[in-house]
Amino acid sequence: MRRRDRFDGILIETTGLADPAPVAQTFFVDEDVRAKARLDSIITVVDAKHLIGEIGRAHEAQEQLAFADTIIVNKTDLASPEELKAVEDRIRRINPTASILHTQRCALNISSLLDRRAFELDRILEVDPHFLEEAHDHEHDDHLTSFSLVERDPLDPEKFFPWLQMIIHAFGLDILRLKGIISFSGDDDRFVVQGVHMLLEGDHQRRWKDAEERVTRLVFIGRDLPKDVITDGFLKCRALSQASE
Repeated sequence: MRRRDRFDGILIETTGLADPAPVAQTFFVDEDVRAKARLDSIITVVDAKHLIGEIGRAHEAQEQLAFADTIIVNKTDLASPEELKAVEDRIRRINPTASILHTQRCALNISSLLDRRAFELDRILEVDPHFLEEAHDHEHDDHLTSFSLVERDPLDPEKFFPWLQMIIHAFGLDILRLKGIISFSGDDDRFVVQGVHMLLEGDHQRRWKDAEERVTRLVFIGRDLPKDVITDGFLKCRALSQASE
């Protein structure tokens, strides 16, 4: 990082059992790193033939899937169509928003992995406006949970931000990823937010378009997250005129 030469990119390869959270957090909390580099995306490679049998045995493997923005399902030539569908369904139960690529011998166009800017939620939403709409609720026996909160009434920012900080304080250690787009009362700009564990970022993205439905969508991926508690608090963030109806 101290060299004057400019790099096109830096690829960080972790061990098979590494926790991706500390690596991701470095790009947000280390000022020197943050000033010179940005976290582009987190990529996970899985074995199409053996994922179903192995995932229940390794806690770290589940969290790597939960953290990933891109998941490469490799060795697809060794799996049947039914097995591939089961693998993709299993991945979606853990991570409903990741991009899934099927490969043989990990052969793919490298451009599909680079410059994704997966941690720039505003850019993702510009490229894929429906990015957050495919997230469905999943709760399962490996303690990883993913669910989405959708509200068509505008939220009150004076209620939402304290609530979100409370959620991060109470459950941040178990929140693997948090992504969302928020519609605030009296605000013509969309607000995007994302988090990793205790770290949270948010900012206005752009103005809502005239024909665009102003909908708040939040996606949580984490360990044993209390959906009912989070949902109840979220609904209390509606603007007063809507909340009183």
